Amino acid sequence: MMKIDDIDLQIIDILRTDARTPYTEIARRLGISEATVRRRIKNLEERGVIAGYTAVVEPAKMGFSTVAMVGINTTPDSFLEVVQKLAELREVKWLATSTGDHMILAEVWARDGRELTEVLSRKVGRIEGIVHVRPAIILERLK
Repeated sequence: MMKIDDIDLQIIDILRTDARTPYTEIARRLGISEATVRRRIKNLEERGVIAGYTAVVEPAKMGFSTVAMVGINTTPDSFLEVVQKLAELREVKWLATSTGDHMILAEVWARDGRELTEVLSRKVGRIEGIVHVRPAIILERLK
């Protein structure tokens, strides 16, 4: 198991809030040298703790005013095929398998409620092997 100390955790927290935070700013906040920050981040990347960097976008600012978390259940024998087909849909922006109430969770972006209904009924709902589709529209992202 990889050892992660408190400084590594603080660096990760800063990068999770804003991955574009300059090394000099991280060093200043933590009271360590920029070289130490650089070395630690490189080490975290090499060990796979930091797997990559991404942009966080606001769907509504892009015209997608309706975002839903969709719980999906499948027949056991079609599970992998359904996951693959969902991953190919451009409206599905996040996809995970899970335990609990649903086998699959998907975040779906749509321009409005009508488009969401169309995506769920004409694209998602027609994938062979799906037995339940349960959307929950996200009202506000809090964290």
